[in-house]
Formats: sequence, structure tokens, C-alpha cells
Amino acid sequence: QVRLVESGGGLVQAGGSLRLACAASGGTFRRYAMGWFRQAPGNEREFVAAISSIGTMANVADSVKGRFTISRDDAKSTVYLQMNSLEPEDTAVYYCAARGAIAVRPNDYPYWGQGTQVTVSS
Repeated sequence: QVRLVESGGGLVQAGGSLRLACAASGGTFRRYAMGWFRQAPGNEREFVAAISSIGTMANVADSVKGRFTISRDDAKSTVYLQMNSLEPEDTAVYYCAARGAIAVRPNDYPYWGQGTQVTVSS
């Protein structure tokens, strides 16, 4: 059983940056592909980015490509989401998730964190 805890959310002005972190425990972190998803009020949970178990493959949603970067540090059992040039439309609760292989559908991920709020003001 993998436990995931997100951190780094907050309030930022449009054009600003945030770095989210997701710390994992209770499993062998390097064996898991990790994903970031977000959910705004009234919307479905949507894919943001994912990285494979050994970090050789990454997938980023078109809506954030060029602005967001996913990375992982297996020594710290942590995955990061660097978010630059933030826009008000990026406002959402951001969740990290883990599974065996990289995927983009939320339903494919069995393990989830509790989420961290990101609010971008205009």
C-alpha cells in the first residue's frame, strides 16, 4: 500500500510559479509510475502530467505543455510538478497518483494523495 502526500500548493498571481511535491511512503517508490491530475469545481478530474517508473518517459497534457514539468527523485521517494507561467485557468486541487506503468486516465491509478489547492489570481 502506497501512501502519497502532496505539498506546495497556495495562492499565486498569474504569471507566477509554484512547485508541487508528492512524497510517497509504504512502497518501493522506484517501481511506480507517478501522475499529476487536477480537478476544478464542477469539472472532472483531468490529467496533467505523468512520469514512468525509471523516469525515462514523461507525458504532459497539451493544456500545460511548455509551462509545467514533471520530475522525480527516487532517493527522496518524491515526484515534483514545476508549474510556470500560471494562469487563472490552472486553479484547481492538484492530486498525485501512483500505478505500475505510466497512464493518463485517472481510473487507471489505484493510489491517490489527498490533494493540494492551487489558486491563481488574475
